[in-house]
Amino acid sequence: MESRELPFVREMFDSIAPRYDLLNRLLSLRQDVVWRKKLVSVMAIPENGQVLDVACGTGDVAIEICRQKGPRVKVTGLDFSPGMLRLAQEKIRRNQNRSISLLAGDALALPFGQASFHAVTIAFGIRNIQDKAGALRALYESLMPGGMLLVLELATPKKTRLRDAYLAYFQKVLPAIGRLFSKHRFAYSYLPDSVSRFPATDVFMTIIEQAGFSHVTCRRMTLGIANLYVGVKP
Repeated sequence: MESRELPFVREMFDSIAPRYDLLNRLLSLRQDVVWRKKLVSVMAIPENGQVLDVACGTGDVAIEICRQKGPRVKVTGLDFSPGMLRLAQEKIRRNQNRSISLLAGDALALPFGQASFHAVTIAFGIRNIQDKAGALRALYESLMPGGMLLVLELATPKKTRLRDAYLAYFQKVLPAIGRLFSKHRFAYSYLPDSVSRFPATDVFMTIIEQAGFSHVTCRRMTLGIANLYVGVKP
């Protein structure tokens, strides 16, 4: 992400961190929980696998990985927001999970060697990165051969009546509720704007392929409100 954008986005996520989980559940009608579970369910890793969770937020994906894949799996959660990482640490401590380690960092400058992980996940984070192609190349380098990339991201449904209702909710109702609960003036206006600017599904799949991944697929979830992109490092 370009340096002029990083401080604003980091400050925004630090600010909304205390209400982040509550608002995610409320505004998605708990579908965010379903989407994360689906992401982890399609992940193929060995019993003692190493997983990198980029933009880990408050730790929901990391905790779900350990829940589904077992205690021998090791997860490294990375995020650029200290506020999110503090909440993730508290949540991990409550779960008494010793398989998760947390690290402050940037997806464009991963502090790991090449071929370090069996899988890399990023949920609702890639749209906040200006240089998506550069981030995907960095994730590619961090994976072992045969390793999986799993990207979960919000999307705009295709042109139907659902799309009209969704856009009305997403662009008008959601920002109002977000401001009420988070007390942050811009955060939940930034969200629909960032989703609307995200590349179309076929375009983003091409970006993933150009980063080096093969067998790239996209699974539409909840009538196209979210997409799960999966790729494999040859």
